[in-house]
Amino acid sequence: MATQIIYLFVLAIPIACIAWTVTHEEVFREPREFCVEQSQRCRRLVQRKFFYLFTCEYCFSHYVTLFFLIITRYKLLFPDWRGYLVGGFALVWVANQYMSLYNRLRVDIKGEKLENELKKEQKNNDE
Repeated sequence: MATQIIYLFVLAIPIACIAWTVTHEEVFREPREFCVEQSQRCRRLVQRKFFYLFTCEYCFSHYVTLFFLIITRYKLLFPDWRGYLVGGFALVWVANQYMSLYNRLRVDIKGEKLENELKKEQKNNDE
């Protein structure tokens, strides 16, 4: 059981990393912008939802988790299909906690950076 919990927190790291990178980082900006556009312009609901998937870290993390469940065969609490189900939702939840934490950290860092720039600018204006 302890090993399963450790795996839960470790496996959630690459899931969060992949989901965040694809849905937020500059390296995937062009494909993401295309997906945003298609998610708004496509006529069929299925097409819109498919493209939306690549713009939402929460949504995308479910599919990344599914991929990791397939390649690792990770199960939580139960040795059968229920273990995959519980493990999958637990991985999504932990990965999203990691992404929320990372987002909060980025906001704090940007805020401190802006605050320092304002202080510098104010200091230069006072001189």
